[in-house]
Amino acid sequence: MDHPRLSKRMSELGLCSRREADAWIANGWVRVDGRVVDALGTRVAPDARIEVSQAARHEQVARVTILLHKPVGYVSGQPEPGYRPAIELIDADHHWRDDRAPIRFAVGQRRGLAPAGRLDIDSTGLLVLTQDGRIARLLVGGEGAIEKEYLVRVKGRIAADGLQRLRHGLRLDGVELRPAKVSWQNEDQLRFVLREGRKRQIRRMCELVGLEVIGLKRVRIGRVALGALPL
Repeated sequence: MDHPRLSKRMSELGLCSRREADAWIANGWVRVDGRVVDALGTRVAPDARIEVSQAARHEQVARVTILLHKPVGYVSGQPEPGYRPAIELIDADHHWRDDRAPIRFAVGQRRGLAPAGRLDIDSTGLLVLTQDGRIARLLVGGEGAIEKEYLVRVKGRIAADGLQRLRHGLRLDGVELRPAKVSWQNEDQLRFVLREGRKRQIRRMCELVGLEVIGLKRVRIGRVALGALPL
């Protein structure tokens, strides 16, 4: 069996993203078993000792992660013609005045900023954009890795067994959904906690039990909460 590429192994160890790893390797910032490796595509043994220089660490620390309370009408990633990307909202005028972080906004912070997971155009709430591949990897994770919490306003009359089916028992596109935490918050609002993210999943789940979603807001991704951050 072939050994993994150095960049892949670095990503698996949580040192950085594969793209960051390629840049660090090319800069001569990576040592394998005490020897500098600067050739892209180098393969390493799974038990190899991998070290990165302080220059790489300093570059990583300088990267920013931004929390955005996305409004309706913006797409989270690269838009099709006629749509507006959420990154347009990242500017000095929109910087929350109650932000306690010591970092101030600079235009260069938008360079390389990418969403860690998507949020539909007609949904609001927490969107995380980051320059740090490690954070993106942690928040997106694998299937079932990270909880995502939503508050969902609905209308209609739920089926008799609807709440139980929302929690477990529904299928989308022929695939059984993972168990979810679903509860009523009031007479027209549900709370969903999911560990997967199929396209328009909550809206489609609600349709299957007789409900129509009229408002959807993401309030948490893992331990990152929207809190009081305004729209």
